[in-house]
Amino acid sequence: MSEIPWNVIAMQLFFGIALGCIFVLLSSGMSIIYGLLDVVNFAHGTFAMLGAYAVFVVVSLSDSFFVGIVSAVVIVGIIGMVIEFLLLKPLYGKDPLLPLLLTFGLSVAIPDFMKIVFGLIGKPISFPDALSGAITLGPLTLPGYRLFIIIFTLVVMISLWLFLKKSDLGMIIRASTRDSQMVQTLGINVSRIWTVGFGMGVGLAALAGAIAAPMMSATPDMGVDMTMTAFVVTVVGGLGSLGGAIVGGLFIGLVVAFTSYVASAYSSVAMYFCMAVILLVRPRGLFGEQGRE
Repeated sequence: MSEIPWNVIAMQLFFGIALGCIFVLLSSGMSIIYGLLDVVNFAHGTFAMLGAYAVFVVVSLSDSFFVGIVSAVVIVGIIGMVIEFLLLKPLYGKDPLLPLLLTFGLSVAIPDFMKIVFGLIGKPISFPDALSGAITLGPLTLPGYRLFIIIFTLVVMISLWLFLKKSDLGMIIRASTRDSQMVQTLGINVSRIWTVGFGMGVGLAALAGAIAAPMMSATPDMGVDMTMTAFVVTVVGGLGSLGGAIVGGLFIGLVVAFTSYVASAYSSVAMYFCMAVILLVRPRGLFGEQGRE
């Protein structure tokens, strides 16, 4: 590492943080869903893929990338709540494998439907004009869009933290992750909280897919890799831990970025290797609660 120029290290660090921010959004949604519902969402990356396509459609109609981002979160969040209400809710309290099998089926059926509607060829999304340039900081030239991803993710995560800590609904959601039966005895409709929480989780996944789309295009099969990445980050950070999702996302982003520079063919392998090592040392992940693994 000492033989690598410091500016190259700084650039890889920057790229790793930007990539990690996408992972943070992706895994935060999965952590909320698991923490609230104890459901392992195998279709999580599929909702991220829907977010990418939602941006493509809305940008094509409105010519506004920022309208596309907001629309992606709203549209996919509503789709997620409908799916939770109609398909997942009847399975609660039954065999734990049933929700897993349902989400796995969705991860197969939805991409096939998108192939019928949009075809097999990826749909490119252009960078917003305001973010298409670069910012020069001394000897470093930082891509404007990746800098936007970092700042935007920071704003989203601070807003999410404030929502969960300060708002009445956020505190109810947090209480429901701890003891849903106690919340139910207080006269709160926990079933509705589950629906809102699921919509919030898949909305964060859609947000991750939306901001990643200009760098990788929207394709029907992009959800597979995003689901696996979400699982790795969530397991590394700790199942159901929002703080763990943040730390795990940034850590895995840096691992992928530096491994891509040294040996690009092994970037994905490095991610799984890190997960295996962490699980050997700490089976519940970095910030996971005892017994949740």
